[in-house]
Formats: sequence, structure tokens, C-alpha cells
Amino acid sequence: MEISSAMVKELRVKTGAGMMDCKEALAAVEGDFEQAIDFLRKKGLSAATKRSSKAAKDGTVSSYIHMGGKIGVLVEINCETDFVAKTDDYQAMGKDIAMHIAASNPLYVRPDELPEDALNREKEIYRSQLREEGKPEKIWDKIIEGKLKKYYEDVCLTEQKFIKNTDITVGILVSNMIAKTGENIIIRRFARFQLGEEIKK
Repeated sequence: MEISSAMVKELRVKTGAGMMDCKEALAAVEGDFEQAIDFLRKKGLSAATKRSSKAAKDGTVSSYIHMGGKIGVLVEINCETDFVAKTDDYQAMGKDIAMHIAASNPLYVRPDELPEDALNREKEIYRSQLREEGKPEKIWDKIIEGKLKKYYEDVCLTEQKFIKNTDITVGILVSNMIAKTGENIIIRRFARFQLGEEIKK
């Protein structure tokens, strides 16, 4: 099947992957769009897994100011070399992630940062709900697993749908950049300030 440039462009917009990667993915699955997306995700994630053992000690702190100074975000994103940190693509990703944090207000970077007591509290709330609804106890674990996944999508940056392309998560956005640069990339931490918000003591 002939892969047209329009198909490649559409896949690039949907996934954020490079043109050549998109063309390769479409060719590999004979033009099936959904399979091509899966192909790219697997490729990005496998590249990310390979790189995850490499030390990411360089990078940038990106910022974003919203609504005329009403909301401000700082986010530290680490990579392996200064060379990658200075590329336009990497800088743009940093700004996009800072803007995403301003809009979506995550509480944590990734699920493994959630304190155990917060996680147990959520699980207990779900158990109480299921008890009230009269759901059979043998299916509770499966339902709770699904509810936790939704909770992670609400509060964890890497699990949230990326505001500029809701077909991918912020985690996949980073994985795509890992595949593109060949370097390990980690969102290390962020701070979000909103004018007039209550300061937690």
C-alpha cells in the first residue's frame, strides 16, 4: 500500500513522532492508523526503557506565566547532555509541559510519588463506595484498580492527557522525545504558583 504524505502528516500530528518514524510505522502496518499509533508507542516506550538506566544530570528549568501573572510554573526536566538540553525541540517540550502544569494542576510528577497514606485513603473511599453500592466483594480489586488508574490521570503529571494533543499523555510526550534524541529524559520536579491561593503550612 502506498503511504501518502498526508497520512504521515496526520500521524505526526496525532503522536508527536518524527516524519520518518511515522512513515516507517504506517508502512509496517500497511496503513492501519490505530496500529501505527500502537507501533510508535511501543517503539517510544522501548527506547525509553533502554535509556532509563542512563544518568540524566543535565537539562533545563522551564517556566510559564499564565493570565497576566496570575499563575506561574517552574519545571525541571533532566537529560544526559547539555547538547540535547539546548535543542529547540527540547526547549519547546519544556515550555509545553510547564503550560500543561499551569492548566491541569497535577499534584505529583508520577504515580510512584504518591504517599502511601494518600493511596490507602483513596482505596478505603472506593471500598466504602462499593460496599454502599452492594457490589460483590470478589470484583472489588478489579474495580479499585480501574478507579486508581483514573485517580492517577487526575493527579499525576505523566499520566495526564497532554493538553496540546489529548491522544497522548505527558509521559508518552517524554517517551517520544527520548526516542527522538536517544537520551534518557526525566521530569524531575515542578512548582505551580497561583495568585492568592492558600499557603499550606
